[in-house]
Amino acid sequence: MAKGVFVHRADSKYDDFPEERYQFPGRYLNRARKFEGDWIVYYEPRGGGGRMGYNAIAKIESIDVDLENPEMYVAHIDPTTFRQFEEFVPSRTSDGFMESDLRKLDGSLNKGLIQWAVRPISDADFNAILMRGFGEEVSVLPRHQSDASSHAVAGFGEDSADFVFDSGLVRVEQTIARIPRDRAFRKHVLEAYDSRCALTGLKLINGGGRAEVEAAHIKPVSDRGPDTVRNGIALSGTVHWMFDRGLVGLSDELDILVSRQANDPDQIWDLVNDSGKAIAPADPALRPHPKFLEWHRDNYFKG
Repeated sequence: MAKGVFVHRADSKYDDFPEERYQFPGRYLNRARKFEGDWIVYYEPRGGGGRMGYNAIAKIESIDVDLENPEMYVAHIDPTTFRQFEEFVPSRTSDGFMESDLRKLDGSLNKGLIQWAVRPISDADFNAILMRGFGEEVSVLPRHQSDASSHAVAGFGEDSADFVFDSGLVRVEQTIARIPRDRAFRKHVLEAYDSRCALTGLKLINGGGRAEVEAAHIKPVSDRGPDTVRNGIALSGTVHWMFDRGLVGLSDELDILVSRQANDPDQIWDLVNDSGKAIAPADPALRPHPKFLEWHRDNYFKG
């Protein structure tokens, strides 16, 4: 096994869903096979509004022929391992290229290699990107996360710890295991919703500057839901409790739904905002994805 880089554009022509699948042509198959069962890092190119750098990691479960397009292949991602970085990592810093293979002997960019949509990366470079991507804990985290322990995922610790080195050799798996799983998810969801509850519209900040709102998974990690903003929504504690128990839900268009099984639906309607629609992030790319909203309606919401 080996670690790799998957290049993904926001306007990709391929049938990608980075949290779950990455489609690629057959010319990359032999290279991609080496990453099967190991970790990859997602890279944004300049095209499609990309920032030329790295934004997430994930682990490949398997690689198969795409049944809908036999000329293409699909790397199936373990969604519980998909992690957005807390901080975007540019491909080049003052110290040089994050991928050492991109540097030619004269210090310039290897313009041939940068064009590869699927390419290998060394453990040392992968770990260095992780170190930059998961930086210091930020002050905007919510005051608590009631379901953090129930959403624990094998391979991710819940407590922060120092990165581990062994006789100068980077131990990548231990580095990954020591990353607090929920931290980056909370940060990105709170930023996307401006620390405001999507259903009530309330934005409450305590005296210490921490938001009352919580980052809720639409499809829980325990059901193989990924830690990604479009599988998340900012909710106040009471609304989060109702959402997890199926008393409230959302349509694909973000209409608020109240269960007929609720003891006092009128009280719930008094609680949510008057528009009857959830407040969406300003960036359309961060809106709850219909795929996850449908899953919540089918599996949690008591219609």
